[in-house]
Amino acid sequence: MVSSASSRSGQGRQVNVFQAVALLGAFVVMAVLGGVLAAGLVMPAVATTSTLTENSVRLFDDLPEELEEVPLSEKSTVVAADGTVLAEFFHEDRIVVGLDEISQPMKDAVIATEDRRFYEHGGIDPTGMARALVNNAMSDDVEGASTLTQQYVKNALIQAAQVSDDPAEVQAAIAAARETEGAAGYARKLEEAKLAIALEKRISKDEILERYLNIAQFGLSVYGVEAAAQHFFSVPASELTYLQAATIAGVTQSPSALDPERNPEASEEKRNTVLRLMRQEGYIDLEQLRAGVGTPIGETLNIGDVKLGCGEANSVSHAGYFCDYVTKVIASDATFGETRTDRVNRLLRGGLTITTTLDPDLQLIADTEVKNGIPVNDPSGVASAISVVEPGTGHILAMAQNRVYNSSLETAPGETAVNYNTDSAYGSSKGFAPGSTFKPFTLVQWLKDGHSLNEVIDGRLKPLNENMFTACGAPGVNREWNPGNAEGRGAFMTVQDATRNSVNSGYFEMATQLDLCNIMETASSMGVHKPDGEPFSPYPANVIGSDSVAPLTMAAAFATFASGGTYCEPIAITQVLDTNGEELPVPEANCREVLSPEIAAGMNHALSQVWTGTGRAIGALDRPSAGKTGTTSRNEYTWFVGYTPQMAGAVWVGFPDAMRPVQFMTVGGTYRDYTYGSSIAGPTWKRFMEQAHAGLPVEGFTPINDRLLYGERIAIPSVSGQSVDAARQTLVARGFNAVVSTSPVYSSAPAGTVAYTTPGSGSTSTRGSVVTIVPSRGPEPRSAPEPPGDEGGGDQPGNGPSDGDDG
Repeated sequence: MVSSASSRSGQGRQVNVFQAVALLGAFVVMAVLGGVLAAGLVMPAVATTSTLTENSVRLFDDLPEELEEVPLSEKSTVVAADGTVLAEFFHEDRIVVGLDEISQPMKDAVIATEDRRFYEHGGIDPTGMARALVNNAMSDDVEGASTLTQQYVKNALIQAAQVSDDPAEVQAAIAAARETEGAAGYARKLEEAKLAIALEKRISKDEILERYLNIAQFGLSVYGVEAAAQHFFSVPASELTYLQAATIAGVTQSPSALDPERNPEASEEKRNTVLRLMRQEGYIDLEQLRAGVGTPIGETLNIGDVKLGCGEANSVSHAGYFCDYVTKVIASDATFGETRTDRVNRLLRGGLTITTTLDPDLQLIADTEVKNGIPVNDPSGVASAISVVEPGTGHILAMAQNRVYNSSLETAPGETAVNYNTDSAYGSSKGFAPGSTFKPFTLVQWLKDGHSLNEVIDGRLKPLNENMFTACGAPGVNREWNPGNAEGRGAFMTVQDATRNSVNSGYFEMATQLDLCNIMETASSMGVHKPDGEPFSPYPANVIGSDSVAPLTMAAAFATFASGGTYCEPIAITQVLDTNGEELPVPEANCREVLSPEIAAGMNHALSQVWTGTGRAIGALDRPSAGKTGTTSRNEYTWFVGYTPQMAGAVWVGFPDAMRPVQFMTVGGTYRDYTYGSSIAGPTWKRFMEQAHAGLPVEGFTPINDRLLYGERIAIPSVSGQSVDAARQTLVARGFNAVVSTSPVYSSAPAGTVAYTTPGSGSTSTRGSVVTIVPSRGPEPRSAPEPPGDEGGGDQPGNGPSDGDDG
């Protein structure tokens, strides 16, 4: 690194002003006579004089003869999927261009201002340096006399220092490079001179001019002529006029004091000086000089729009949170560099063009509708967020929340940098309990284990014990647990009905027939995880979603159903190009089939019934769609996660800082005793989806097959004559739910045993169906005998059902 030369020159090689001046003077003389080689050879002879010490010579010998240049820091640009610029990131606002992409007036203006003998000298201007040495020795005014080549060397040294990971080295190198007075200043001049002469022997004048025009600072935060041209005049550097070029060329001597945007009067005065110098060198004529000097600088400026950072992305495209997510993906993913510092530097200095998955039209709809659901400054303080993912690709199409993105330390009400849509590493959110939107993962496992939607379960609310559940093949602990049911006391019901009405007790019954570890592993295969990246725990409470999750995670998981069983990790970046237009690696969606198409079809059928259940107040779209409402136990968090074949979206509503009930309050202008998934989240999802699908073709889901819908039909065994308990065990073992009638009947079966069942033996029914056991009261008592001689069959036994086939 070239910065090492600067650091070495300050370690054990101190010289006084007289020594430095003499050393520099001798170097200048010899450089004029024979170049840098001769200058180097004469230095030992100079050391024999009383003027310089041996240390001075060693100082000269330590200086490098070749400038090791680092790539220039360039700004990176983040764009939406359609190319719309979302934001720019930079340490230095710079766009590197070739000399043929810079107008001739711009080249002329810089040469006239900074180094009129540029094409004549060999890297240093001996006349100017000699004059500066005398002037600086005789007065307090410091004269630089640096050529364009020397100025480039100085800027290159600073640029090399700025890419260092060592803050102390950076500060020392920058301070040394900017030193102008005293022994250190002369030593720096000596270093620049030696490097400048060597550089001119290695590359052409035009190459040096090109590098200078790209590295120099032309404004308070603008570097290089291309960025300056775009910023001050909204034109490329190739189109700069002589008047615009004179303005830019005048800035570089004091980028802060002469910035035309901030100090137009000082900048105009300096511009006019540059115009006179251009006239003096013959680059413009007298008429152009007079016209230029007579033009107010304000009439020439056309300040371009700099979209610096995600705050600008928020104000321009309503995508501040998505933009912030992209920057955190870059900072966190090893694809972009070995260390976090490397990745951030690549974003801020690498001149990348980052194409994202964001759809600006969908983003505007999402941002509008989430804020229509609950305004930014709603007195309730309740928050809402929406994430939208494309099935089959994992592309994040939109990401919004009812807050204003602000990453500064000072925020107003309704402003935050916390991204409620994402995991902790990508926005600092701790996530939110998904409630009943987690139930579909139990349903997936139910179908994978061979069950069906029309299988009947005992969904009656009853006391539970955790030992009724199995996790990884082992029963749970002996601990009573009595969860509630928002749907009442429950009943025997089909799994389909338990799903569309979101019956907790029904889903707990299903979970007792499954393994909790399998449920959580299935959810994990669909990308479900807690905001810290850990999987959901195999606890009974997680059947109804007690752990926390991010909305983006849920949207991507439900997109698996929409895609026919393919899960794709959500991605925000599709392409990254470097400054040469070369494509760089980006994080991949790693799409993979995690559910069979048949299981996905079964889920789509089941979840499309939500519109006749808990989602009836939301109302179905005008096209095939499916989804699930979610509400935590005391209405703290409410959700709707739904999808079509084209997109999946998750909407969350709740307090962002604590799990507080959203009850008995006015939210979004409406008073609510209780808030459910169908109250705010569902309608927000629907408003978004209706607009997002406008003009899109109507696509349907693959139909469910009969096995998943009806399951295996099982023959009901004959249990007549068995004890009631034995009959119940027989029926349960066969896969039925058995209930006992409270109205025994007369039959040929002994009293207390089973008379018959309903449905009767030999008939078939779906697994889990309810079979009613009808107990026997024994044979019906005989009536009194008829008088002798009377005809009739009263002494014959009755002809009641013998086994209850149809009874």
